Amino acid sequence: MANEARVLEGNPTVGIHEEELTSSSNLIISVLAYTQMSNFPSITASTGKVCTLQNSFQPGFVAKGDYIIGGIFPLHYNQEMPDLNGTYRPPPVKCNGFDPRAFRWAQTMRLAVEEINQNPEILPNYTLGYKVFDSCAYPLTGQRAAIAVLNGLSEQDSLMCSGASPLLAVIGESGSAQSIVVSRILRPFRIPMISYFSSCACFTDRRKYPTFFRVIPNDDYQVKAIAQLLVRFKWTWVGLVRGDHEYGRFAVQGLLRELQDTSVCVAYQEMIPLLYNRQRALEIMQVMRNSLAKVVVVFSAEGELTPFLRDYMEQNITGIQWVASEAWVTASVFTGREYYPVLGGTIGFGIKKGHISRLSDYLQTVNPQMYPNNSLVHELWEALYGCSASLLSPSQLPPCSGKEVLLEQHSAYLNTSSPRVAYNVYKAVYAIAYSLHNLLLCEPGSGPFQNKSCAQSHNVLPWQLQYYLQEVKFIIAGEEVNFDLKGDSVPYYDVINWQRGTSGNIEFVNVGLFDGTKPAGEELLIQEDGIMWAGHQSEVPVSVCSSSCFPGSRKAVRRGEPVCCFDCIPCDSGKISNQTNSVECISCPEDFWSNKYRTACIPKKVEFLAYDSLGIALTVTSVVGACLTVAVSAVFFYHRNTAIVRKNNSELSFFILFSLTLCFLCSLVFIGEPTVWSCMLRHTSFSITFSLCISCILGKTLVVLAAFTATRPGENIMKWLGPKQQRAIIFSCTLVQVVICVAWLIDAPPYPTQNTKYERSKIILECSVGSSLAFWCVLGYIGLQACLCFVLAFLARKLPGNFNEAKFITFSMLIFSAVWLAFIPAYISSPGNYADAVESFAILVSSFGLLFCLFAPKCYIILLKPEKNTKQHLMGRGKK
Repeated sequence: MANEARVLEGNPTVGIHEEELTSSSNLIISVLAYTQMSNFPSITASTGKVCTLQNSFQPGFVAKGDYIIGGIFPLHYNQEMPDLNGTYRPPPVKCNGFDPRAFRWAQTMRLAVEEINQNPEILPNYTLGYKVFDSCAYPLTGQRAAIAVLNGLSEQDSLMCSGASPLLAVIGESGSAQSIVVSRILRPFRIPMISYFSSCACFTDRRKYPTFFRVIPNDDYQVKAIAQLLVRFKWTWVGLVRGDHEYGRFAVQGLLRELQDTSVCVAYQEMIPLLYNRQRALEIMQVMRNSLAKVVVVFSAEGELTPFLRDYMEQNITGIQWVASEAWVTASVFTGREYYPVLGGTIGFGIKKGHISRLSDYLQTVNPQMYPNNSLVHELWEALYGCSASLLSPSQLPPCSGKEVLLEQHSAYLNTSSPRVAYNVYKAVYAIAYSLHNLLLCEPGSGPFQNKSCAQSHNVLPWQLQYYLQEVKFIIAGEEVNFDLKGDSVPYYDVINWQRGTSGNIEFVNVGLFDGTKPAGEELLIQEDGIMWAGHQSEVPVSVCSSSCFPGSRKAVRRGEPVCCFDCIPCDSGKISNQTNSVECISCPEDFWSNKYRTACIPKKVEFLAYDSLGIALTVTSVVGACLTVAVSAVFFYHRNTAIVRKNNSELSFFILFSLTLCFLCSLVFIGEPTVWSCMLRHTSFSITFSLCISCILGKTLVVLAAFTATRPGENIMKWLGPKQQRAIIFSCTLVQVVICVAWLIDAPPYPTQNTKYERSKIILECSVGSSLAFWCVLGYIGLQACLCFVLAFLARKLPGNFNEAKFITFSMLIFSAVWLAFIPAYISSPGNYADAVESFAILVSSFGLLFCLFAPKCYIILLKPEKNTKQHLMGRGKK
């Protein structure tokens, strides 16, 4: 192993660990076998050991140069499984399914190397060479390609056994799974690799992949872009399909992480087997068919996706909106018109396109005439034109006549107007060239290595190139290219939409941009009007587990199901939701209430006993009652000298009529919006006027009773109930009520208040009594007066005379008492303005009762029976 040690000891500063030396030793032992001579002594006499290749893995393209770079591309979709029979030497790897798209990537690398070699400003006096290998899009074959690219083409020109490594860097690989394998093989040798299509976030771990660089954005940005896309179009119920590799696994993990704080849920996760299995694929398609998720995000390479989609087209599954990862969103293999019915409208994030001016002309120079012995070129011709370019080829295709046309499914091969992955390959080659150029410009004494030394131009080590690769910065086609500390490049994506072209095939239309350098929330820019969705629809497809809850309702998550599956529950009264898919309803402020649709808080309806139909009816009744009372007063005043007016104590009658007028009018105070003054005036005016009225009736009852109960001659009881005494009785009885009211107003006066307890949707303006004790005291006092008056009138009901007023007083007190006894439960049970209406109604009814019972009979005699309005008739001595 002395030769191997010689390769590694040229790097005194890199500090290779012991375990890395061990792994590199084991690797080289697996690659190279040192065949000894037939006897041991002759070995020491020989000139050296002989390197022997254990198997042959020929490159697709080779070019010599001063500095060699490797290229690994998936020129085929898959490989045949190797024969496990160990009785004979394993045959060379055989791959199937030629991929013209990857072949174009390889040609782009060759073109870039030729341009650099012809450019006098880059690497003057030096040339680049290359070795291009096929990985067959399979990790195992990618591993063999990595080992082969480290070796020479044969034992004779293998320089691995002496001197520095002839390989400075590797351009590759395409898939992340293959790149992981290649990177681990190159790691012990410190050979840097630049991937043009491996976006797995796992490569950011510099401890595991210290020599890995890439010119494609990290998948962390892609999954962030896809998450923003799902949220933007409100796709809350989506399916995930991935390939069976690290790329798919890490991408799905990253997407799930991005979706954690969003409203998007994953309906299912399915994996396409690395070795395609049709039965498993049909199971995945059945899941897609049965799911409510109409948006499917796919993280897969075109290799394993191609057979899957071919089977999918046979299943008649419609309505699926595909969201493609950058690994297949620009795959030309799917551009055929037969794919449009199922893949049309696909949207995804593609690598930013660039421009390579000479690529189209260069691709046209690659033909069987220029490369008659290159099997890859012959396979290209068979794939592009469907004919065999070599008569010696075992192909079943007919020989080419020269009149064939380019097959439709591979027509994108020569379309170089907007290269994407090929442009990444182009940038990767130039990154190596510029890094090597900067390395060679190093001046001794100012270098970056130990003792400020520089690399030796004739003995450049890969780890030395990696230092300059990490620091490189250049501009190509107007775009700045550089790498961050993790080996990642600037995160840019084009938003690609698959639309029908003029010939019926699929075209990749740029409809937006994702710029990962922008602030959060501003990265994604999409021209929605330019998007054509699945099924050739212009409206954004819907993919939800449950339909959105409109304003006025809230989401209620179903038990045992994801949060995206919910029922819509209408908001309760007094609560609203003014946004779609509200999680909870918001309570309205105290003075507001929800509208009919529960979408907005509106001011509560304010109610009081206003001048509406009820208020107007009470007002009219009150005014009519007062007018009747005034009319009765006028009749009595006009006939004040008649017998019936004089006999019934005209002064007290006028007092009663005056107080009744006030009683009728005081009911008006209960109508209208309550104020401080109206509240204090309501109950006090009512209680005082009624107390005055009942006091007058009480005085009249006493006079009637006294006049007819004087039994002994000479007794003059009436001298104790003269006009002055009557006024004193009225005054004193009313004064008690006035004192109660004054105390009430001083201690706890009534005040206006807002009642929201009875009906929460309304504000009822009412007057609080302030002191319930005072309120019931004034009512109780009026009741006491009425009861006393009733008892006295009842005792005098059978006294002689044709016009015994005690009967009418008794009847009026019965009505008065019945009204106010019924008032108590009605008032307590009536809310707000209805309580005021009940009290006002009680005042009016009792007032009308008193008015009609006391004065209707008298007015009847005065106006209709004047012949009875005589003293003799009233005393009962008239003719019978």
